[in-house]
Amino acid sequence: MKQLPLPITPPPAEGFDQLVVGRNAEAVQHLRGLVAGAGAAAPVYLWGEAGSGKTRLLRALAAMHQGQGERIGWFDAGDALPWVLDEGWSLVVVDRCEALDAEHQQAAFALFVEAGSHGVQWAAAGRLPPVDLPLRDDLRSRLGWGHVFALQPLAEAETRAALRREADRRGIFLSDEVMDYLLTRFRRDMAHLMALLERLDGFALAEKRPVTVPLLKKMLAEQGSQA
Repeated sequence: MKQLPLPITPPPAEGFDQLVVGRNAEAVQHLRGLVAGAGAAAPVYLWGEAGSGKTRLLRALAAMHQGQGERIGWFDAGDALPWVLDEGWSLVVVDRCEALDAEHQQAAFALFVEAGSHGVQWAAAGRLPPVDLPLRDDLRSRLGWGHVFALQPLAEAETRAALRREADRRGIFLSDEVMDYLLTRFRRDMAHLMALLERLDGFALAEKRPVTVPLLKKMLAEQGSQA
């Protein structure tokens, strides 16, 4: 019988200090300036292709607020309704705006207006720039009137650095051979690669073996590649 690993892996590193910024320094600098307790600045909207780091940056922003003792509200396009604002929040986040259906668009619009009236910071993200979002006009225009940042995926060297940093945080030795296998066999979507690394960490613990290409191949054979 295979021994299941205990849940002792560290939680995801969500803060700005753990980020590999790449070509997104302007967006990161702006988000870091949205200090909790300073009042709401203009809304922020991040857009870019899958794996460009939108959700990761929103999580870092949320972690910064929470680290200062503030409470935040986080909404994803797939979350159940109703969406209700808590006036005690310092930040409201709406992720995957391109996937909002008609009812969720109504909820997001109402949330946007209410957050503004109570001085709650608003941040959102989607795969498309505001003008191209398949949303109702009033919501689309509000997403676009604040600060809008187009995010760029990490270059290969930056992707390697991000994976290496996460592996080190988890206590994994990630050899160049394993790194090359990951970057040549799978799409270079950081969310996908980080999830794959997390799976590999758990599998290595269960197998009581170091992380190697043969171990990675075994995991993929047993669990599926999900590439």
